[in-house]
Formats: sequence, C-alpha cells, structure tokens
Amino acid sequence: MRIGVIADDLTGANATGVRLSKQGFKSATMVQGAPFPEEINYDAVIVDTDSRYQTKHVARSRTIQAIDQFKRWGAKLFSKRIDSTYRGNIGTEIDTMLEQLGEEAVAVIVPSFPDSGRIVIGGYLIVDGVPLQQTDVANDPVQPLTQSYIPALTEIQSDNKVGFLGLQEVLKGADELSKSIDASFSEGCRIVVCDATTNDQIEVIAEAMCRLDRCIISADPGPLTAAYSKAVMRQQAKQERILVAVGSATKLTGQQLSYLTGKLNAEPVYVDPDKLASYTSSWDEEIQRATEAVLADKKQEVLILTTHLPGHSLLNLEEKAKQEKASEQALAKRITDGLAKISRQVLEDESAMFKGCFSSGGDVTASLCSVSRANGIELLDEVLPLAAYGKMIGGYFDGLPIITKGGMVGDKKAIYDSVKFLQTKF
Repeated sequence: MRIGVIADDLTGANATGVRLSKQGFKSATMVQGAPFPEEINYDAVIVDTDSRYQTKHVARSRTIQAIDQFKRWGAKLFSKRIDSTYRGNIGTEIDTMLEQLGEEAVAVIVPSFPDSGRIVIGGYLIVDGVPLQQTDVANDPVQPLTQSYIPALTEIQSDNKVGFLGLQEVLKGADELSKSIDASFSEGCRIVVCDATTNDQIEVIAEAMCRLDRCIISADPGPLTAAYSKAVMRQQAKQERILVAVGSATKLTGQQLSYLTGKLNAEPVYVDPDKLASYTSSWDEEIQRATEAVLADKKQEVLILTTHLPGHSLLNLEEKAKQEKASEQALAKRITDGLAKISRQVLEDESAMFKGCFSSGGDVTASLCSVSRANGIELLDEVLPLAAYGKMIGGYFDGLPIITKGGMVGDKKAIYDSVKFLQTKF
C-alpha cells in the first residue's frame, strides 16, 4: 500500500514522515519542485508544496500537481498534512484534493497533536492549554487567526459543507463513531471535523474511518495519518495473523497484557505454569491442550498465548522443585520450553495462517529459537528501546517476522505498539 501526503511546509512534511516511519512505513519527503520518480521504493511519500503563505491560486496549482504525481506513483491512501496551529490554505487544499480524487472522496480533519500539547474539544483548538486565538498565531503578520473554532475556520476557506462530531461521539467507540461520520457524509458534508484529546481517541477515529467504504482523506498534523495508515494496513492483512507469546510474570507484563487485551478485545489462551513446571505427563498434556485451544480460534487476528493469568499468585518454584526433585532453574526452563513448543506447533499449522510472532522475555525467545531450530534473528529495526524487529534465520520458520522484547521493557502500551508495528510488515 502506498501513501501520499501533501504538506505545505518542509518541517511539517518531515514530522509526518517520521511518524509514519515509526509505524513501519518506509517514508521520504520530496521538496517543492523536485522531480518525482515513477519508480520509488517507499511506502509513503510526503510532498512539500511550500504553500502555507502562498496565494490560494498557487496552493491549488501545487496541490493538483502533487495529486497527479501520487496517482502516477500508485498511491492508494491520501493525506493532507496541516499545521498544528491551523495556519495556511487548509480549506483550499482539501477542496482541491477532494476535487481531484473524485466526487465520492471525503475528508476527516483532526487537528489534535496531544504529544505537542494540541487538542480539540468542543471544536475548539487548544494549544498548551490556551485557545488558538490567544496564542502567538493570532498576531501572525500574514494570516492572523482571530478564532479557535475549527469548523468555522474551515468553512471560511472551503466551498464544501463542513460537519462536526464532538468528544461525546468519539467516546462511543469506533463502531458508533463510524456510523456518525457516515451519517454526516450522507447529509452532504464532504469534510468532518472531530474532537480528540488523546492519542487513544485519535486511534478510535482512525478505526472508525477504516470501517467506511469510502475514499477518505485524513487531514491532521500527523497522528491521525499514522493511525489511519496503520489501521488500513491491518485491515488489508486481516487474514495474516500474529502470535503473541508472553512468559514473563512481572507486574509490568500484566499491565501490558491488560492494555493489549483491552484494546483488541482479545481472549488470551492461558497456559498453566504449574503443569509445565514438571517432568510428568502434565507437561505434554498441557502443551496439547493449549495448542488445540489456539488452533481452535479462527477469528482473532492477534492471538495471545501466556502463562500470566490475572489474579493468580506466582508459582512457588522452590516448593515445586522439591516435589519434582529438580532444580528451580530446570523447572523455569521447562516452563519456557513448554511455551515455546506450543508456539512452534501453532506456527507450523498452515491453516492457522500466522505470519508473524511477538515474544516477551529473553528466556521465552531463547527457547522459541531453540525448539524451532533457528540459527538466530536478522535484526532490521528498533521498535522501542530494548524491543527489536527482525526475521528468524534458519530452522522451521526461516524468514518469519518477529519482535522480541524484555519482560521489564516499556510502558503499558509496549506490547500493543509492538504488535501494531509488526502488522505493517506483512
């Protein structure tokens, strides 16, 4: 999938390109006037029209040129990168994009950039806690902004009907929000402005947009474009599933799993560590049970396999070692080897259609490499500090995309973010 982004200045173009790169899209910025190669090995190209302070005529002309380049390049997704303080010929450039992409094309504007202190609530753009019209941009010598209400600012520049959906609609979730967005379009709005105060809300808007069978332009400072591109990519790869194997028993891992299952509405397959910490028949029986449970699930795109059961106390390995007449280290390895064997058997099953894997915990990753007879992992990218993306070398799963992460690494979103990154690689 190729993504075409039109920006009105170079730094903004680069900012959006970086966000796309962090989501796994190979991105590049093309400066105004530079030749656009017919063949180019990128997932996303951001064209700088350098039109923020140009006349509407110039902005329109350069936008038409950029859209023409994107069409010839084969872009399937289109975005308008807007300034986070809403300066520039935003309405004119969105109108031009809609015109060039056809009468069925529509646009969703989300000016929020929470990481930079920009949020929209009640339709008003707030910059670091201050309404837009009370910031320095109100005194811009070229384009002073005298109000903060985004729908009205857009209507001033646009010839299209502009709709607005407030936070109360966004908080209903992606399914309900998609219906509200679609209703606005059906009522004649070709542009809809949405509230958002957090990155999670922006992701909800992106998911809602994905549910609509329309050509939708994402117009924003970067976060919505990145989230929407990810969502579209996941939708296209819905038959290509990911196995998440988590053996770490830390409190942080529990928080990360809770966030992941909540965001994906997932139902993990829990593996009993007490049965794996054994040299009796319970080891084989638990592996068979868990493998069958995973393979029986044909619906979830991300299937979670874990020994971390919420609310259960940690296994007393010291006591278990006495019962088994084995060392604690040997039983701990027995658990990770068991989880790895389940993972291997699941990944081997062609009907399961698993195309990637995530593993948390160094011992689990080492066991997975061992039981799959991998020689190692080709390292390709850093997802976040101490979380690496790569492909397995040799063994049963040569070339399998995998992300590995330490059990004590990242915040509560770390596993979720890793999974989303992996989904862009199919």
